[in-house]
Amino acid sequence: MNTILGTKLGMSQIFNESARALPVTVIKAGPCRVVQVKTAENDGYQAVQLTLEVQKPAKVNNAVAGHFAKAGVTPSPHLVETLVDDSSRFEPGSTINVDEVFQPGVRADVTGVSKGKGFAGVMKRHNFAGQCASHGNHKKHRAGGAIGACATPSRVFKGKAMPGRMGAQRTTVLNLEVVKVLAEEGLLLLRGAVPGPKGGLVMIRKAVKSGG
Repeated sequence: MNTILGTKLGMSQIFNESARALPVTVIKAGPCRVVQVKTAENDGYQAVQLTLEVQKPAKVNNAVAGHFAKAGVTPSPHLVETLVDDSSRFEPGSTINVDEVFQPGVRADVTGVSKGKGFAGVMKRHNFAGQCASHGNHKKHRAGGAIGACATPSRVFKGKAMPGRMGAQRTTVLNLEVVKVLAEEGLLLLRGAVPGPKGGLVMIRKAVKSGG
């Protein structure tokens, strides 16, 4: 298993052996429950479905409730499927803890939904420099400027950086160092920032480009 689900608790700092402060993100990782095990014989590939939190059974429809009931697991609003090398090692209803997946010193990729910023201008959304603040500029300091391409081709090119909705997108941060694993508390401390707000769901997996 190389993946576990968790909840972002926020940021803190710890001190290493050289008394240097390291910024870390604290994640309540696991315990995750196995809902379904997919095999190459039945499904054509090997994977495991994981769930994290518990939801009231009355808030799910009959199809979802039956899927969880088949594994003897309480329904959850989150269900994530991850590929594994050998699915025969897992059983529906079993539990996966954070210390079974990560150890201090390894690298991890964290996926979450970034904070929503609403409608933003080009300076905030695309890091534009803005226009000059003098010489006759009248209330256009944060405007994006011209967007056309003259008479030819007389249109705006696709992908032009313009104002629009910012954030609230699936985002992955690569190669975060696992500083500490607190197995009893189920906490995972990663060096650096993790996408999403406090309380947001994140998926942590072993780095696919470690050291790259």
